[in-house]
Amino acid sequence: MKNQKRRSVHFRSGFSLLEMVIVLGIIAVIIGGAITVMGRVGDGAKRTRVSGDFNSIGAALRMYQTNNGRFPTTQQGIKALVEKPTGEPRPKRWVKLLDEVPLDPWQNQYGYKFPGSSDPSMFEIISKGADGIEGTEDDISSQTDE
Repeated sequence: MKNQKRRSVHFRSGFSLLEMVIVLGIIAVIIGGAITVMGRVGDGAKRTRVSGDFNSIGAALRMYQTNNGRFPTTQQGIKALVEKPTGEPRPKRWVKLLDEVPLDPWQNQYGYKFPGSSDPSMFEIISKGADGIEGTEDDISSQTDE
């Protein structure tokens, strides 16, 4: 009689196809969500890098002003920190302040204005943002609080 009871108990091992499909579906949803979140984190990191670039370029521009009595003109641009400007006004005591003009995280050149749009006594550095077009909503300016 003991042998008959043992035979009636069946142990199930392994997973059914349906269970495996459900688990793989859950994993796919989790991975898709993680990819979406990582995309947003990358955008935030690019904006943070722009802010850091504004700080370092701004420090070099203030050093240029200290050496030469004025900021570079809009025409001379940020390039005046790398190469001695040939146009007027010529800098009094030009010193190379940057090794190269950095590109923004979207591989576009930073724009430069002096006088700036909001504060005419200060320079303005502009990133064209992800679309690479100046004057659109995704532009980032050193004269705005972002």
